Amino acid sequence: MPNRISTALDTISLSQSLTDGKTLVSGEGTFELGFFSPDDSNKRYLGIWYANMPDRIVVWVANRNNPINDSSGLLTINSTGNPVLLSENTTVVWSASNLMKAAQEPILQLLDTGNFVVRNKNEGDNGIYLWQSFDYPCDTLLPGMKLGWDSKTGLNRRLTSWKSSNDPSVGDFIWETQLQGNPELVVWKGRDKYYRSGPWNGITFSGGVALKPNPIFEYNFVSTEEEVYYTYTLKNKSLLTRIVINQTTYTRRRYTWNDISRSWILYDSAPRDRCDSYGLCGVYGNCMATESPVCQCLKGFKPKILEDWNLMDWSQGCVRNKPLDCQKGDGFVKFVGLKLPDAMHSWVNKTMNLNECRIKCLQNCSCMAYSNSDIRGGGSGCAIWFGDLIDIRQLPVVDQVLYIRMNVSETVDKQKTKWKIAIIILASIALVSGTLVICFSIYRRKVKSTDQSATNTQNGQNNEDLELPLFDLSTIVNATNNFSFNNKIGEGGFGPVYRGILTDGQEIAVKRLSKSSGQGLSEFTNEVILIAKLQHRNLVKLLGCCIQGEEKMLVYEYMPNKSLDSFIFDKTRSKLLDWAKRFNIICGIARGLLYLHQDSRLRIIHRDLKASNILLDNEMNPKISDFGLAKTFRGEQIEGNTNRVVGTYGYMAPEYATDGIFSDKSDVFSFGVIMLEIISGKKSRGYHHPDHTLNLIGYAWRLWKEGKSLELIDSILGESYDLSQVMRCYTISLLCVQQHAEDRPSMAALVLMLSSEIALPAPNEPGFFKDKGALEAEYSSSKFESSSTNEMSISLLQAR
Repeated sequence: MPNRISTALDTISLSQSLTDGKTLVSGEGTFELGFFSPDDSNKRYLGIWYANMPDRIVVWVANRNNPINDSSGLLTINSTGNPVLLSENTTVVWSASNLMKAAQEPILQLLDTGNFVVRNKNEGDNGIYLWQSFDYPCDTLLPGMKLGWDSKTGLNRRLTSWKSSNDPSVGDFIWETQLQGNPELVVWKGRDKYYRSGPWNGITFSGGVALKPNPIFEYNFVSTEEEVYYTYTLKNKSLLTRIVINQTTYTRRRYTWNDISRSWILYDSAPRDRCDSYGLCGVYGNCMATESPVCQCLKGFKPKILEDWNLMDWSQGCVRNKPLDCQKGDGFVKFVGLKLPDAMHSWVNKTMNLNECRIKCLQNCSCMAYSNSDIRGGGSGCAIWFGDLIDIRQLPVVDQVLYIRMNVSETVDKQKTKWKIAIIILASIALVSGTLVICFSIYRRKVKSTDQSATNTQNGQNNEDLELPLFDLSTIVNATNNFSFNNKIGEGGFGPVYRGILTDGQEIAVKRLSKSSGQGLSEFTNEVILIAKLQHRNLVKLLGCCIQGEEKMLVYEYMPNKSLDSFIFDKTRSKLLDWAKRFNIICGIARGLLYLHQDSRLRIIHRDLKASNILLDNEMNPKISDFGLAKTFRGEQIEGNTNRVVGTYGYMAPEYATDGIFSDKSDVFSFGVIMLEIISGKKSRGYHHPDHTLNLIGYAWRLWKEGKSLELIDSILGESYDLSQVMRCYTISLLCVQQHAEDRPSMAALVLMLSSEIALPAPNEPGFFKDKGALEAEYSSSKFESSSTNEMSISLLQAR
């Protein structure tokens, strides 16, 4: 192979190569490509830098993680048209891949933009490249480069810092476009968010005040079904500018070259100040850089833990002065000039107006805020946020308006809601009365059935009506040490849960209806009616209830090992769950669901099946709990429909989340998600992988399709598992999470699959494994409501 440089200086053809000591120079002499060694290093890298500069500023490195230890480096083109970097003994050090189409007469060319490309020689420079370095950036974003995603190919163009000033290998900092309903730019430090730009508002990023009209560059953010990216171009082509993600200063910096001083001038950087530190003030905290202390609670909020707040520990954030009451009706308070909250759990509809956006948010008890998605021309489009709002700061941007959900008493629009409140109060009174009647009837039934029970026992008959004792309030107070904080073992939408010990030594778990709960009363009634009729070893046992004054409580058997999620997602406790125990838990959940769907007197759809609702007894046997959201089917009914979608994001079936349609197959979907969590040890909700934005379902599907299924298995299991059994469960879980409900197996079929070696069908594509555009369309008419305040997630929207 000839070792000679192209006479054109900026190109290499198929018969040519570039050796260490030679360089390519772009046509107008702006950039140079060749071999270099960083300061104080003898390692050699192939890179691109600015030509004719006093200091070498490297903007791209090919073999950043695989240096050459001598000067034997050789850049050439292989037979398929791929650029290949070789070292001594023709060892491949680096190679480009994924050519857009087959190369015919390929050449390598260094362009004056700093882009190193592969193109067909006979096509000329028409901007269509078989491969380009701009698609694989390192730590520098040049004008014309795209920071973001190509949805068709799954390509994620992101910046990663050098490890140090003399080591170009990948460092801790990543700057990328985060895909979600409302995309934004995010800087990661390892797996932790370090800084974010705020969502694009049509003019700029809501938190990026440095992005404003200027004489140097123009910028744009593109979000379509095919691409989502940020880019910028120079107004004056003779200028030089670059953006660098820096490992040593922990910043994203933009530099402009000054010809007079012959030096780089810092134009802007992020984070700019302390208030740009992600989540500094916690949820509902507003960071105000000109105030002392910088963290203030938003109007209508107060510090969650005042003692910590006074010690300038703001991590716990703020809570509303008056809790929300979704069923009675909430309102919104207008906030101006805020950096829009973290948009991970958000949703956008570009065709809605602001009033439609308000209505959409009010329909969903988990919606905490809304705003225009585009503030140009007075505003258009709808963006809504789910769950607690975090990473807010005050900015001098008067056009940026955010409406935050508040208790109606905190809003100025009180008169219009008085009649609604009156109606809802009457309805609540009726519901409370109904609950009392139900429990009293249960109590009377118990008294009347005492003699009959004795007679039935003597005659060998079984009494099908389960007894449900009524506990005195004083008994519960004594058992829980007056609802001591030390006895509190959980919290949900229903209210707090306490551990207690009765006088006979029996341990109990007490679910206490919170006085401020918006949904707990109806859940309480539903749970009393349903679970009093259920009895199965894989269902948690209801021991009784307590209704006295304003107190309404359910008394359950106590599960000493708490819930499944406290094991599988904990690095230490998960070691206690070997594969045998995990498989036993999967089978137990399946048997419990089969009982609910088929074998109980009432056909029951749970609707909120998740890891935190699977309790574990002394022997780690699973018991399904929390039937507050369950629905019953009678006769030949096979599915139901609701306008009030309740449950937990990350576990909901597609047809339920988008259209409110629920059936036994929606429980099957949730069961499949739990199986994936048990196999992988990873959470479905909020799952993040540094190399892609797939959720757990999408990640499991990709690995299964690529034949890399072993990568999903929880590493804590080591090799102490039955591989065939794990892979069988893996396939079954994918059968459960298929997009279409009719494709999913029934629980009877699943129990058979788990307990036998029958052949399994190949699963189809899972639900919520679509591109962003398709998801936006599906969610345009959905009404979401989370079942518990501390478990809300929108990981469904991350699937791609």
